[in-house]
Amino acid sequence: MTRIILTGACGKMGNVIQSVVAGREDCKIVAGVDKYNDGKASFPVYEALGDVTEEADVIIDFSNPALLDSLLAYAKASGCALVIGTTGFDECQKKDITDAAKELPIFFTYNMSLGINLLANLAKKAAQILGNDFDIEIIEQHHNQKIDAPSGTALMLADAINDALDKPMKYEYDRHSKREKRSKNEIGIHSIRGGTIVGEHSILFAGRDENITLSHSARSKEVFAVGAVNAAVYMHGKEAGMYDMAQLID
Repeated sequence: MTRIILTGACGKMGNVIQSVVAGREDCKIVAGVDKYNDGKASFPVYEALGDVTEEADVIIDFSNPALLDSLLAYAKASGCALVIGTTGFDECQKKDITDAAKELPIFFTYNMSLGINLLANLAKKAAQILGNDFDIEIIEQHHNQKIDAPSGTALMLADAINDALDKPMKYEYDRHSKREKRSKNEIGIHSIRGGTIVGEHSILFAGRDENITLSHSARSKEVFAVGAVNAAVYMHGKEAGMYDMAQLID
């Protein structure tokens, strides 16, 4: 039985994760952390990780990038593995996560969906075949409450494509400010925000007289919650290191 601490327990993702865990027998949430406790959880909810008294094996984090330092500190002190589902980290914070993985088992991915990670693998294969002759554009769409842009998933897809190409590509986010032709060494990344869109990601390979589009559509947050819970069970008892969906689905 994997014992879980859930940070961001009373947020939208936190509530979905609670529902997913309630239907499983291989894990349980022993405590939650959320500054805004709605009183609906079946487990104790604390305002800060430092207040948690329950013992756990894994922390699932869907909170806020600003809480990363306290999250890493608590995990080091308690010996808990980490499943990080929060997005919007800056480069310094990403380095902090990488450094912490030398001491802790950390599962870190920009998207917990199995389908998105398959899309990334397909995009890498397409880039290897088409990359030199096709322009590459990534379009991501999310709900109007999402703060960060572009999405972490869009950047994950861009990184996957970049790794598959012979020469490094630059990311172009703001083409409207330029009056010049598109260069060959760029990946365009475009963000759309509106309504209640859960998550839509498309990769366009535009060539001479033909276009190829790879896409993924998330219809509910449950796909991310299921992935996060699967990751938590997978991480129970793992040694220090950085883990991602590639190991989980291998």
